[in-house]
Amino acid sequence: MIHEIFPVGPLQCNCSIVGDEASREAMVIDPGDDIQHVLEIVRKQNLQVKQIVITHAHIDHVGGAMKLRAATGAPILLNQNDYALLKMLDVQAAWIGMANPGKVEIDRSITTGELVSAGSLVAHVFHTPGHTEGSICLYFPQEEKLLAGDTLFAGSIGRTDLPGGDTQKIMHSLHDVVLAFPDETVVVPGHGELTTVGQERETNPFLIKR
Repeated sequence: MIHEIFPVGPLQCNCSIVGDEASREAMVIDPGDDIQHVLEIVRKQNLQVKQIVITHAHIDHVGGAMKLRAATGAPILLNQNDYALLKMLDVQAAWIGMANPGKVEIDRSITTGELVSAGSLVAHVFHTPGHTEGSICLYFPQEEKLLAGDTLFAGSIGRTDLPGGDTQKIMHSLHDVVLAFPDETVVVPGHGELTTVGQERETNPFLIKR
């Protein structure tokens, strides 16, 4: 498994390029910005992008998706519960002083029980609302790796004070979905350093049972 993780945009969103070493097929998760850099890595690794997967519709995660689709022809996948947030990208841009990326078109909605793939690499989709209504996580079982978007961070959890946020829902998603994975599961959060489910279960102040 090829897995390149690098921060993009002013909010340093973790963008992932996940590729199958045999077929060279790949998916890009959360191409929020810096698409030329994304394409440079794709070319360096000799990959063909088959899927563009968005964990949720905040501008720092979805802002570059249309540019990447134009360059690769790959479809954009997002949970439909975040379509309302997509219509607010101009407002989101104003909040953080970014340029409005324009309209983002979604090719397919994805939710719990569905799979996304690139070559032999298969990720299971989990709908994990709370940070936004349409937040998802991607789990690669062969690699025991969870791409958690902004649902879980090292030492913290996703904020719930923005439109679509819900504290009760994110706690439900964390305890019923995320913490159900084995302790050794590597977590790639939407921002910041990698962690594991076990580390967060034991030390995350939002998750420790009191």
